[in-house]
Order: sequence, then structure tokens, then C-alpha cells
Amino acid sequence: MSSPRRRAAAAIALSGAISAALISTPAASTGIVEGTALSARPATPDLPDSTSANWAGYVATGGGYTSVSASWTEPGVSCRSQTTYASFWIGLDGDGSNSVEQIGTEADCSGGRASYSAWYEMYPNGPVDVAGPISPGDAVHASVVYSGSGRFTLVIGDRTKGWSHTFTPHLANPALASAEVIAEAPSDASGVLPLSDFGAVGFTGASANGTALGAFRPDPITMANGGTTKAAPSPISSGGNFTVTWHAG
Repeated sequence: MSSPRRRAAAAIALSGAISAALISTPAASTGIVEGTALSARPATPDLPDSTSANWAGYVATGGGYTSVSASWTEPGVSCRSQTTYASFWIGLDGDGSNSVEQIGTEADCSGGRASYSAWYEMYPNGPVDVAGPISPGDAVHASVVYSGSGRFTLVIGDRTKGWSHTFTPHLANPALASAEVIAEAPSDASGVLPLSDFGAVGFTGASANGTALGAFRPDPITMANGGTTKAAPSPISSGGNFTVTWHAG
């Protein structure tokens, strides 16, 4: 499903995050565009918890990340009259860095109907839609691997429906600063878009550099706006399993 709103958001979102990083702690959240988050969150690794206007999940910072992977079950979204959006993804960078290498799925509502899709993004290039049907309850797996000299391998597959796609894009001088497993409310030029009611999404086997993500003491991110929680992660297990739960707020 083509999504022009992602493309419009990319440059605005990342530039906003960079500006915030200059007046904040070492890094500021830049989600996906899917890509990059319009509003920044404190990203100090020592904090026990952080908030973001559009991210919920876990972020490992500190640099030196060359791979990230996770599996999840595509959640079904409850659609009402409002148009809403939700993305579920894994990626390198995007947290206080000028590069983004991410891949995931999306669950949107429009006119009371839900649609499901997959995408990847290598910022500053726009997101690319991935062919392949996705339905609620499908087992999805994704990975991002950096092999040096700007070479990446991005993989996403639907194990329930039996399809998988591999992409080998190039990105010069990637930061490799962070690794993320995230549920997101995407953004457009006007700001963060309404979040789809996805109930809960369970991520399993989240890892970075071949090691369970929890070993890196990742920062748990709660999605909140004006003191109202929109989505929050559970504790992460030693095997890299956790759940992000949608909140009515």
C-alpha cells in the first residue's frame, strides 16, 4: 500500500530530532518514516524509562550495532470512524543519528476498514512498500544486517503465508548507533498521526549483534503525549521477548 504521508514526514521528522538532540541529552528519538519521529524523547541510556510521542518498545544505544532481528504476530486493529495508523518494526539507527535502516509492517484504518502491509526504509531515501499479503495473526520475522562498506541486507517474511523478501540496499556512512524493536504511531508533515487500536503486539527473540536485546540494557520506551499514555512495553525477558500494549488514551 503506497503511503505518501511517510515520504512527506521523513526530512521534517529527522531535522526536528537533530535539533532537539542539540539541546537535550545525547540523542533524540527519530522514529521511522515510517522513519523518523517528529518529537524527541530523552535517550539517556541510564534512564530507567523514557517517553516518546510516537514510539513504544525498546532501544539499545551506545553504538557498534551491525544487526537486529525479531519476530512478532501481526496484531488485528479495531477500526472505528477515525483514520488511524500503526507500525511494527525493527531497525538500526534512527535514535539521534542521521541514518535509518528499518523494516516492518503496518496496520491502518480508513473508513472503518483495516489494511495491512509491509515496508522498509533506508533514510534519506523514502520508504519502499513490500509486496506480500499480511493478515492479523500472521507470524512475521524481520532482520537488518550490515556487512560493511555501506552494504545492508534487509529481510522480512510472513511465515504463516509462506513468503519472504530480501533487499540489499546501500547506504554510505551509516551511524550504526542504535538498535530498536518498536511499535509506532507514524507521522506526517503536521505531526504524529492517530494511533490504531492494535490491542497488543508481542515481539519475540529480539536480538542485536546476535545477542538477546536485553543484554544491552535497552531503554524501555513508553508512547505518551501530554501525560497520556498511548502504548507501553512490558519488561523484556532474557530471551528478548516483550509485549507492547495499546492504551485507550
